[in-house]
Amino acid sequence: MRRLNVIAVFDHTQENMLVCLRKKEPYKGLYNLVGGKVEDNEDSDDAAYRELLEETGIQKEEIVLHHFMDFCYYSSNFILEVYVGKLQHPVELKEEVNALYWKSCDSNFFDPTEFAGDGNLGHILALVKESKILDDK
Repeated sequence: MRRLNVIAVFDHTQENMLVCLRKKEPYKGLYNLVGGKVEDNEDSDDAAYRELLEETGIQKEEIVLHHFMDFCYYSSNFILEVYVGKLQHPVELKEEVNALYWKSCDSNFFDPTEFAGDGNLGHILALVKESKILDDK
């Protein structure tokens, strides 16, 4: 099965989530999480940090990523690995292809006219909030 990842990045206050505005299909013109392909024989965690650096300029030292959940799409033969992390401090973002934006966590991430993923972004955000995985210990 092919492996892809998406990374839900929260700012250091955990009030905003990082999204990109997609320039190509699928979901062209909608906001989505950053992420990409996991290469053959690549460790999933390494792939998440690599994609995050490539697409945003965020370095491993600035965030701890947690492999939070997976979506298995058997009919399409791929697994979507979902990572979450909270920045330790504000960072300067460096766009690769898609424009990057901070969206308030109060946004309606279930809105299919604004956000990609057919409601998955809203689902991910709700589960992250419920889990308290990013709360300071």
